[in-house]
Amino acid sequence: MSALRYLLLQMRNADDPMAAQEVRCFAKALTCDPSSIEVLDLLSTAPSRAKIDQVDMLLLGGSGHHSAASESAEPSRLASQCQWLDRTLDCLREIHRFAKPTFASCWGFQAMARALGGKCIHDPANAELGTVEISLTDAGRADPILGSMPLTFLAQGGHEDHVVALPSDAVLLASSAVISEQAFRFIDRPIYCTQFHPELDRGSFLERVAAYPEYVERIAGITYDHFTLRVQEVPEANTLLRRFVAHVFE
Repeated sequence: MSALRYLLLQMRNADDPMAAQEVRCFAKALTCDPSSIEVLDLLSTAPSRAKIDQVDMLLLGGSGHHSAASESAEPSRLASQCQWLDRTLDCLREIHRFAKPTFASCWGFQAMARALGGKCIHDPANAELGTVEISLTDAGRADPILGSMPLTFLAQGGHEDHVVALPSDAVLLASSAVISEQAFRFIDRPIYCTQFHPELDRGSFLERVAAYPEYVERIAGITYDHFTLRVQEVPEANTLLRRFVAHVFE
């Protein structure tokens, strides 16, 4: 099989130092060359059907400073993002309709859920930041991709928004102690979504968190140095993107 072509739909500010890092992280998780991942900036545009058809698989990840929540503690934040968010949600509905192979993590998980009729809220009281224990649901245990993973495994997570209701055609695959909706897939669609970051290992996660140090103090309530002692390697979660590709394309 020839090398797959990927399109990463990014929602990061132009000066976000993690924009390039995100490409490297997905490339490492997919064991592909970074040059095979094209980037499209969702803050300024949406991919055309022709662009989507040119690639084999779509990727969505984190957002840095943007929210997919239907409510927020910062109304001005929502007002400023309304135009691009509405355009992006329309795009995600089209991706679902096309049944394009897609893997979405973190912000992508939230946006995909909201686009297809689920609900995402801003909920700092139930924020997660760090290495999170993920448990498969009964559907997850029977899933062709997640089912061969351990019933519980560790993954990197960082979010203040989270999904509280899934779309009607979504199947819940995994949960954590704090957040019930940690992974889902769509029925009869090659689209998987995770609240956690399977593209991040310990080193890349700490690099990501260091770029947004305000979240460590606000969510974890400890110093960055102390926080690093709690972060673990997540070898099982880091296999998930490769499992997805193997299931869909091989």
